[in-house]
Amino acid sequence: MISKYLDKKIKNCKNLNIKFLDIKLNKTEGFKMSGRTVYLLAALAGGAILPVQVALNTLLRRYIGEPMQVTFVSYLAGTLASLAICFAARYPFPASASLAQTSWWMWIGGCLGTSYVWSTIFTTPKIGAALALALTIAGQMIAALFLDHYGAIGLARYPASPIRIAGVVLVILGVSFVAYAKR
Repeated sequence: MISKYLDKKIKNCKNLNIKFLDIKLNKTEGFKMSGRTVYLLAALAGGAILPVQVALNTLLRRYIGEPMQVTFVSYLAGTLASLAICFAARYPFPASASLAQTSWWMWIGGCLGTSYVWSTIFTTPKIGAALALALTIAGQMIAALFLDHYGAIGLARYPASPIRIAGVVLVILGVSFVAYAKR
């Protein structure tokens, strides 16, 4: 069904470029994606599963109790899934020499993830999934803009241009609409 729709669209247009995902669709070349598209789609899919995770964890809270208990169960399940994937893919354990070269602060990513999961479990029943995630996304965008601008924590530097700042402002405006509608 989708392929018939795309075939019809290809026949009726000279070129269709989806700039957002670096996808090109045209009569002569067909469907093409850049190497970057895979990463864009992976990030989009990762974002799309967050509301499902929040909903499942919020539901689990009804049976388990406190948000931190649910966070523990969520991370335990995630740890077991990660371990199973590593075994299935036959990834070796990291070398102890490599681990010894890291700094202590590099290990707090899991703690930050715990804070995120706990915050969504804690807030969603009171303010709803849409507002909880809208605020989460706004916080992510603001922090990411600063991290990118300064190239902090080993990231590549991407200056905070007026267009990028406007994008973050639009996200915050969107959060305001979601918050206003929740009243």
